[in-house]
Amino acid sequence: MRISEILRRKGAEVVTIVPEATVRELLGVLAERNVGAVVVSRGGGTVDGIVSERDIVRRLHTVGAELLDRPVADIMTAVVHTCSPEDRVESLRSTMTEHRVRHLPVLRDGRLAGIVSIGDVVKSAISELQTEREQLVHYLQQ
Repeated sequence: MRISEILRRKGAEVVTIVPEATVRELLGVLAERNVGAVVVSRGGGTVDGIVSERDIVRRLHTVGAELLDRPVADIMTAVVHTCSPEDRVESLRSTMTEHRVRHLPVLRDGRLAGIVSIGDVVKSAISELQTEREQLVHYLQQ
């Protein structure tokens, strides 16, 4: 299965935030949109970074409450692993495992085209297994 199939099923909407927004504003976006990570982007179509709940927790532990008034740029991951709609889900699983990331922005021609989470990848694997099981059961019943 290709990443484009996951995006077709779940949609291509990507929640973004500007690097100058505060961590407090970021928390509001995460809660309001019920997501675990957002793409940091100055223009909405490019990727300047990514920031997740994990990034907040890790910094909050060392910095304390003053972190809430700092800009998102201070805690974002600037080197972002990405994928394309043509990539296969299997390669995405490897990338996520190897680099210990849970969200990958999807880029088409250098522009933001979606985002895929580890949950999306697991969901696609379960779907593929269910389809395979149904085909095997049908084959055996003939």
